[in-house]
Amino acid sequence: MLNKFVAMGLGAVIALAPVAVVEAQAQASTPDTSMASPAAKHTGSHRGHVRRKGNTAGHRARASAHHMHHMSKKPAPAPEAPKS
Repeated sequence: MLNKFVAMGLGAVIALAPVAVVEAQAQASTPDTSMASPAAKHTGSHRGHVRRKGNTAGHRARASAHHMHHMSKKPAPAPEAPKS
């Protein structure tokens, strides 16, 4: 019975060792942001986001129309097999 508990404990240590290493590396590489200014997190304005969104919708509509035009074309006729 004691051997089972020892085996389960060793198995848990072996299974969870990579998780502990990953967490330690993540904590070491994450900078302390407690004193960071709020402006550091700001990446763009609402107006810029809306402008990009409108352009993206235009690009998507153009690509869709191009695709539908391409799909509506009749396929080229298959070449005839050589007669012998």
